[in-house]
Amino acid sequence: MRYANLVRALEIFGLPDRVTLREIKARHRELVRRHHPDSAGEEGDAEQIRLVNAAYGILREYAENYRFSFAEEEFYEQNPEERLRMQFANTPLWGSK
Repeated sequence: MRYANLVRALEIFGLPDRVTLREIKARHRELVRRHHPDSAGEEGDAEQIRLVNAAYGILREYAENYRFSFAEEEFYEQNPEERLRMQFANTPLWGSK
């Protein structure tokens, strides 16, 4: 897979750079419902369904092969409220005395 393919898949899905697998799956269901001939009637577009499914395959492949970082810094990047709690939990104004 090339990075350009990944970017194109995100464009087809209309998603930003940072998304969850749950968001990818939900967007896929939404796009399939919108373009599938059985549910969209005459507005269904078989070519668009092929593009959506190909993009979904690329996004799933990337997500399944992604190596997760369990480093502390990555944790705080993913959970900014925990970073604030860690930084200010022991201050008299925000945390304990």
